[in-house]
Amino acid sequence: MKRTLPRRTLLTSAFAAPFLQTHAATPPSQTLPLWPSTPPGGGGPSGPPRSTRTGSLTNIATPTLTLHLPNTPNGAAILIAAGGGYRHIEMGKEALPAAIWLTQQGITAFTLQYRLPEEGWSAGPRAPFQDAQRALQIIQTLSHQLGLTRIAALGFSAGAHLLGLTIAQPNWPTPTCQSAPTLATFLMIYPIITLMPPFQNTSTRKVLIGHHPSPEEAAAWSVQTHITPAFPPCFLVQAADDPISNPANSALMESACQHAHIPVERHLFPTGGHGFGMGRPGTQTTEWPTLAENWLRKTRLL
Repeated sequence: MKRTLPRRTLLTSAFAAPFLQTHAATPPSQTLPLWPSTPPGGGGPSGPPRSTRTGSLTNIATPTLTLHLPNTPNGAAILIAAGGGYRHIEMGKEALPAAIWLTQQGITAFTLQYRLPEEGWSAGPRAPFQDAQRALQIIQTLSHQLGLTRIAALGFSAGAHLLGLTIAQPNWPTPTCQSAPTLATFLMIYPIITLMPPFQNTSTRKVLIGHHPSPEEAAAWSVQTHITPAFPPCFLVQAADDPISNPANSALMESACQHAHIPVERHLFPTGGHGFGMGRPGTQTTEWPTLAENWLRKTRLL
């Protein structure tokens, strides 16, 4: 008997095909647009992304998902979102070095190039969250074809805020019947967690909800207010002298996890500042990838 595939299956299979074709050739990476046409709501800039000499991106006209394949995949995958205060994306200092590190461990990495709210998108502050939601759905769709049995997430700074809110609210910003993966763990590196006073002086808050939001808006856009027992186990890293994300951010996240009985591990290094990526030489922040590998073994990613 002939079986007719649902329309959603046909659409996602069409998206997956280029990934699967390149998987056979095992290239180091493959990039595809997140959306089959214009992202929801339209608008946005035109032309290619603009990059600084360190690989910080702006002018994101086409949000993308890039697949990074290890030589010997172990069945685990991690979605990576770099930070930049929702004004730029630190691909060169954060996402790409993290992808190299993960693939060296046998973990398949996906790097997310998301829309920036101030670049003219009709969806405004919801635009990057639509992209993160879409990325998780695509990874779930590809998981069987790529042999992925364990999926996790890694966010730096505002990227941790982006993924945190998206993971905590599966049907936000867009209600959907398409499932997202159940994550094995979430690694949050010098994360922005709260947009509530007295920690409101961040680019993240200004870009997403402005200078004078209501208390309700500030709470709604803060990660810690949405944590439930369904949230994945968390690994937190921050430096005590972080001038951008007050160390209270990771402490608030740790407390929210503990309150919800979610396994959590927090490492607060004495120095290192903000934006240290895979670790700032001369500080103890260089230890976090090794500590994270131990955590990934506990959560069966390694």
